[in-house]
Amino acid sequence: MDQVQAGNITLSYLKISDYKELKAAMIDSYRSMAEAYWRENQIEILLDKFPEGQVVIRVNDQLAGCALSIVVNEDLLEGEHTYKDITSDFTFENHTYEGDLLYGIDVFIKPEFRGLRLGRRLYDYRKELCEKLNLKGIVFGGRIPNYHKHADKMTPKEYLEKVKLKEIYDPVLNFQLANDFHPARIMRNYLEGDASSGEFAVLLEWNNIFYEKPNKKATSKKTIVRLGLIQWQMRLYENLDELMQQAEYFVDAVSAYRSDFALFPELFNAPLMAEFNHLSEAQAIRGLAKYTDEIVQRFAKLSVSYNINIITGSMPKIKDDKLYNVGYLCKRDGSIEFYEKLHITPLESRVWGMQGGTQLKAFDTDCGKIGILICYDVEFPEISRLLANQGVDILFVPFLTDTQNGYSRVRHCAMARAIENECYVAMAGSVGNLPKVHNMDMQYAQSMVITPCDFPFPSNGIKAEATPNTEMTLIADVDVSLLRELNEFGSVRNLKDRRTDLFELRQINPV
Repeated sequence: MDQVQAGNITLSYLKISDYKELKAAMIDSYRSMAEAYWRENQIEILLDKFPEGQVVIRVNDQLAGCALSIVVNEDLLEGEHTYKDITSDFTFENHTYEGDLLYGIDVFIKPEFRGLRLGRRLYDYRKELCEKLNLKGIVFGGRIPNYHKHADKMTPKEYLEKVKLKEIYDPVLNFQLANDFHPARIMRNYLEGDASSGEFAVLLEWNNIFYEKPNKKATSKKTIVRLGLIQWQMRLYENLDELMQQAEYFVDAVSAYRSDFALFPELFNAPLMAEFNHLSEAQAIRGLAKYTDEIVQRFAKLSVSYNINIITGSMPKIKDDKLYNVGYLCKRDGSIEFYEKLHITPLESRVWGMQGGTQLKAFDTDCGKIGILICYDVEFPEISRLLANQGVDILFVPFLTDTQNGYSRVRHCAMARAIENECYVAMAGSVGNLPKVHNMDMQYAQSMVITPCDFPFPSNGIKAEATPNTEMTLIADVDVSLLRELNEFGSVRNLKDRRTDLFELRQINPV
């Protein structure tokens, strides 16, 4: 029969009044399988148990296709199962709204309507339903109707591999793979009477990247996260109280806009070194380190009172008589965690005698997993990838650069990290001059929020940017759910497409 021209295409819930037309469509679609159609009482049961799972698609008011499904518990898929098993011998007793998987029990398009991409619309509906019901994913047993042509030469597994490599064409399996389903295993004796497939089937899966595990606690995981970046002006302060008064001003400002994070720059407290400017540079920064513990405690109080997570940039810290560059994550629940600068620049080593830290970890927050790298660290792609492997969605980079050259290195490397790790990067630096502090004469910065470069994001990868060399705040929203979509369906998939068969990356001393 010639292909029907597309006209008015509609998708609607299946009704029992559609049964006569449905039966005729099934008989036409499954010509190689006698009696392969649903009985009217079975359709009535399906509609009674799960009406939103049964849909039909019409072209010019003619029934062109149908998709039927139930919700089951994941444990039903452990080991082998058959079509009769999953449908409870066609009574659908396995269906339960307490289940966690949408199981597709049938989908077909009438022969004369094939080629119009109607099947994709049915699968898109299933995916939307899966997300709406917060299910882990979609599964079903996919027929391999061309396998009988090759059964004497290869196993079903070999057949599957050749289909995946485009060496063999299978109309059903090729379609499933093109719709983001991936094969989990081969099932024997799946559908009785399916001679074309040798009664084999491929268990196909689609994972719902938006699935959230039910949480009995009175909390919710945010998908839209608001970032507050402080582009800090270096100026002289009389004492610690005056510096923290300025810091609280900025915390107050970004929290007033309901920001989830406040990000301060690297060594933002350097103006307090003026008190020790009569000493050598190495001794002056060790004098500055005496303020670190108190500053952290004050930030911790601000994070609770202003209901905001504060990333304190970084400060010098002495531990076992060694000098480190350390920052703190002060969460709004009152807890405190720390991070360290791992790579020390030649100048920091030569002038201050600073040591590189050893702790690299992702942090769990009420806005998902984040990573924090201090300035020079973002120029080393390995550590950002290790954080990405831990599931980081947002990478924060407090930095301090004196020249535009240094700033450009940090900026361009940060943009690369956003692309290769499919994450957001927020970077905040300091501006201005400190004439009375040795080795801190001038600063250059343009703080910004960086995104991957794909269709859901800005084409240049910049969500928001501050005015260069001007004290200000920058507030921007980032949508974490877009990262999930990018990871699965992006134009390129930098994380998924890694050749882990050729190389690996591991952390020697994981926290």
